[in-house]
Amino acid sequence: MKKLYILVFVFCFGFIFSQQKQVQRAAVGFLNVENLWDIVPSADYIDGTKDVHNPAFHRSVPLDSLKNLETTEDYKGEWSDSLLIGKKVIRHQILADDFTENSPKNWNKEKYNQKLFNEAKVISELGRQYTNDNPVIVGLIEVENRQVIQDLIAQPALAKSNYGIVHYNSYDARGIDIAIIYQKSRFKVTDSYMKDIKVYNEEGKRSYTRGVLVVKGLLDGEKVGIFMNHWPSRSGGEAQSLPRRAAAAKVLKGEMDKARAEDPERKLFAMGDFNDDPVSPSVKKFLGAVGDPSQLSETSPYYNLMYKPFKAGVASMAYRDAPNLFDQIIVSKNLYAPEKLTPTYSIYKAEVFAPSYLVNDSGQWKGYPLRSWDGDKFTGGYSDHFPAVSVIQREFKSSK
Repeated sequence: MKKLYILVFVFCFGFIFSQQKQVQRAAVGFLNVENLWDIVPSADYIDGTKDVHNPAFHRSVPLDSLKNLETTEDYKGEWSDSLLIGKKVIRHQILADDFTENSPKNWNKEKYNQKLFNEAKVISELGRQYTNDNPVIVGLIEVENRQVIQDLIAQPALAKSNYGIVHYNSYDARGIDIAIIYQKSRFKVTDSYMKDIKVYNEEGKRSYTRGVLVVKGLLDGEKVGIFMNHWPSRSGGEAQSLPRRAAAAKVLKGEMDKARAEDPERKLFAMGDFNDDPVSPSVKKFLGAVGDPSQLSETSPYYNLMYKPFKAGVASMAYRDAPNLFDQIIVSKNLYAPEKLTPTYSIYKAEVFAPSYLVNDSGQWKGYPLRSWDGDKFTGGYSDHFPAVSVIQREFKSSK
């Protein structure tokens, strides 16, 4: 077994004094919460009479409530928001009964509350060493529905930050979603949507995966765009599954290019679990993310902050007993500045956060992330991925 070597870093945001100048920082990062499921068996209910931006358009509902909901048909077509407008239909999930008291996982309220506590602890410590506060924007991967996110941000470690939520139910067959939480006092959402990624199996049948979650807004008054990702897995092998991640890369690039064309000043963050490394074709070729600032140009405007850490041996997880850095943050070139401090936000640091309590310290998986699950057994751990964090900073000038 190869050992998984991890460099441990801590980041955050806030105010510091450096060379007589006051500096403001903000942490933007994400965490794979490894199957954050509640204990209630559920299905998706799509009410196409509502606006697609309304969380009630596509929501998770308990199975025992389905009998009380109106449906217009037993839908057999392709699952897409645009095709479901005006319809009222049910979509069942293949993991509906997996996280319940009667399942092999024996998933109950006590374990669920422990899971919430664990994930909130990790999020709350992203940056705490420097600012004694929680991060401004956090992406979440592998959440079941909006309710589990609400339960998460209500945890004592996070509640004081008054987080808002951006979440759209995906058509992923397992019901796995992505989301973003943000401090409402510092980030103002102006637009959000989910962009579908269409991939197909060998028979030409569509395989449903998570789309790209796009959130635009103002971070401390500056225009930013967040592009949250959870790309298709390497199921079937890296080479065979590459076309699925290449398709995801093309969708992401298209959305980032469109955002830059609409507003060149907007600063972009693309982050998430890409299920590929920074040197993989999906990231390097199809997305076109460069690994060094010297390579940035109008035709190559995206900088992979995890390229250099990857080359230095940093990993965020292990796939088939090999270290990988699938968890990445990629930014637009206007977030890079050679100067240490600028009047507007620029990148200060970006690293993998892996304190000792997130690392398995013994046994077969020593050095690996201390995950929540060992088969159907809840270990009391945190995740099978380490979180990734970027830190931006600017010179702070008081309005007084």
